[in-house]
Amino acid sequence: MCKQKRFLLFYTRIFLVFVIFGNQAKAQTPKDSLRVAYFASGCFWCVETIFESVDGVEEAVSGYSGGQEENPTYKSTSSGASGHAETVAVYYNPSKISYQNLLTVYFGSQDPTTYGQFPDFGTAYRSVVFHQNKKEKDAIDSLYSVLNRKIYAGKMQTEILPFKKFYKAEEEHQNFEKNNPNNRYIQKVSIPRLERFQRMFVKTAAEGF
Repeated sequence: MCKQKRFLLFYTRIFLVFVIFGNQAKAQTPKDSLRVAYFASGCFWCVETIFESVDGVEEAVSGYSGGQEENPTYKSTSSGASGHAETVAVYYNPSKISYQNLLTVYFGSQDPTTYGQFPDFGTAYRSVVFHQNKKEKDAIDSLYSVLNRKIYAGKMQTEILPFKKFYKAEEEHQNFEKNNPNNRYIQKVSIPRLERFQRMFVKTAAEGF
């Protein structure tokens, strides 16, 4: 059984997780009612699309975080020079989805044992989850500890870092999959990653009920 499926099977035994996917129009929530969480797990084109498919997520914005360079660019980040990881700011409605369930989506949509996600590896594509307060850090630490021990045999490489600053990526990287559906990378990597996650998550969540 693949590691992603083992993760989801394990997780649904602990929490009742019910996430609705689809392309239906989402009712807009006032911005002041939203919270934001920051995640990195490979190419932000892929990660943005995964989170925007989840009910309760209003928007995902691609950018850079976790490095030392001010005002990084796509070029300086993808080369590794900036030290940043491609990161997504996830704006979510806490009355529809909890931070804990966002962590489920985050870990369930990647392989956290690799330094990147196929076919992108290296500093820019490493797995990082950023915490903004003690409550978030405790939730991350708790889930990470269990997964690393029971699912991934101590091989997880996800970094857990305090959030410092998020730099929004260039406009051409926002909503990249929606705006470039025929792009070769989108066709060969991004869409298949989204579909794998959706198939596995929906099937496993259903089995858990």
